[in-house]
Amino acid sequence: MLIADAYLGHREEDRIARRLAETDAHRVVLSDTDRRRSHVRTETREGRELGVAVGRILGNGAVLETESGALVVVELEPIEALVIGFDGSDVAATTALELGHVIGNHHWELAIRETEALIRGGESLERMDAALSESLPADVTVHHEHVLPTTFDEAPEPHSHGDGHAHAHSREVER
Repeated sequence: MLIADAYLGHREEDRIARRLAETDAHRVVLSDTDRRRSHVRTETREGRELGVAVGRILGNGAVLETESGALVVVELEPIEALVIGFDGSDVAATTALELGHVIGNHHWELAIRETEALIRGGESLERMDAALSESLPADVTVHHEHVLPTTFDEAPEPHSHGDGHAHAHSREVER
């Protein structure tokens, strides 16, 4: 079994891109849950057993090195998100507050992408649609999309408002 125990960086970094160009790297697809574990036992796309022991959250394009010097490129499984498009919409402040209240009450993870709000699918997307339907104005678009789990990363640390429910808020993300 291969053991990837060193994190080198991202595949687009010059020094790593050069190394990748010189070798046949292994590829591994990790779920959102597995990418957060410090130790994972899985398989490469080529069918080789692989142990990952790097002690950090991995992103799409992370490059790891095995004890023998082989490189492993991490790819992440996309997750589902509910996307609300506000482009061309004239949403009133009260409507925006209503939507924020519904999203906050459900403790759904939120990311902003230009004129869209992305809500991480953690339960049935149909149930999420139903929970938001009364608060959504007619001129917004709603669809489901597969996004990388990193879309919802780097949110501020979870905190509590004194009600015993810890949670985090969103951050803006790039496409």
